[in-house]
Amino acid sequence: MADLKKLHQAIVDGNATLSAAETARVLEAGLDPITIIEGTMIPAMDEVGRLFECQDYFVPELLLSGRAMKAAMLLLRPLLAKSGAKPAGHVVIGTVKGDLHDIGKNLVGSMLEGGGFDVTDLGTDVSPDRFIDAIQEKAPDIVCLSALLTVTMPAMKTTIEAFAHAGIRNKVKVLIGGAPVTQQYAQEIGADGYGENANAAVALARELRKGALRA
Repeated sequence: MADLKKLHQAIVDGNATLSAAETARVLEAGLDPITIIEGTMIPAMDEVGRLFECQDYFVPELLLSGRAMKAAMLLLRPLLAKSGAKPAGHVVIGTVKGDLHDIGKNLVGSMLEGGGFDVTDLGTDVSPDRFIDAIQEKAPDIVCLSALLTVTMPAMKTTIEAFAHAGIRNKVKVLIGGAPVTQQYAQEIGADGYGENANAAVALARELRKGALRA
């Protein structure tokens, strides 16, 4: 069986070039894409999250590991589509209307992909209507709303209200996050959860997905 230790370490180290090369190598050796993702990539991103929580890693390291994971996924995603393999869940993510910041959003998106989720990234300055269109088109399990500015936080409330008016609020779980956001604010605006950081967001997404599958 092909050795996956180098791929694991490449993702932890944030080495995108080595990550892609090792992914190609183990695929040539006949390894199944699901085995690579579940046995190596998800544990590697979990390790990255642990290092972040221990303050051994910071945002730059998380971004590099996310890029390394994406480099591997570029090779694996077409094979997964051919095999009909299902992701852990589907997430639509975006920074809310009026906010152009994307570092936090990108980080959460990368960590979610590393956790086995299929992620549709709508970018920044996303209006409620664009979120609604994505929900109707992609049928995600979870929608993640990001805001970095106090003045754009109300757009989260507006977006959730728009989901209700469109009759789709009960079709998705809504997670919110960003520097000024709190658990209290999440409760006030009717969100389903709040992620203090990227690692917490992934853990919460997993819990919400498990809850939905049990329901």
